[in-house]
Amino acid sequence: MQKVIVIGCPGSGKTTFAQKLTKITGIPLYYLDAIWHKPDKTHIDRESFDRRISEIFEMPQWIIDGNYNRTIELRLQKCDTVFLFDLPTEICVQGAIERLGKERYDLPWIDTELSPEFRQSIEDFPHSSLPKIYELLEQYKHNRQIIVFTSRQEADRYLQDLADKETCE
Repeated sequence: MQKVIVIGCPGSGKTTFAQKLTKITGIPLYYLDAIWHKPDKTHIDRESFDRRISEIFEMPQWIIDGNYNRTIELRLQKCDTVFLFDLPTEICVQGAIERLGKERYDLPWIDTELSPEFRQSIEDFPHSSLPKIYELLEQYKHNRQIIVFTSRQEADRYLQDLADKETCE
């Protein structure tokens, strides 16, 4: 595990998992939201975003947290490990609600409400994004480790097992 992507529905626990994974492995973590968004809630242009991702690809190790469907295939081509969070929609909506009012590593502002548009994007994710992600995972499954979590408990167990393994080495 040297080049990792963490993808899945917003609110599923991707960022929390990625933070714990980087602490255990020491692999540098990059948040796509932090790259894309500016503090004034605007965003950088696509060319700058793509250039920054390309710079990350040149590094010997990385964990990239986030979806950004437009670039998932490119990241799949470059990674050796994929963690997909495929959790129930209700869990993801609750996860997004629970982080309201809290400072986050991946965003330069604090959200205080769950916008109807963002909630809708979470509710639409299983139908609008997930089928394409699974299609791409099937296409790029060779020479990649693909781990799909269907609960946060599975993700926590994985991290605990990895931490135990790291401790023994």
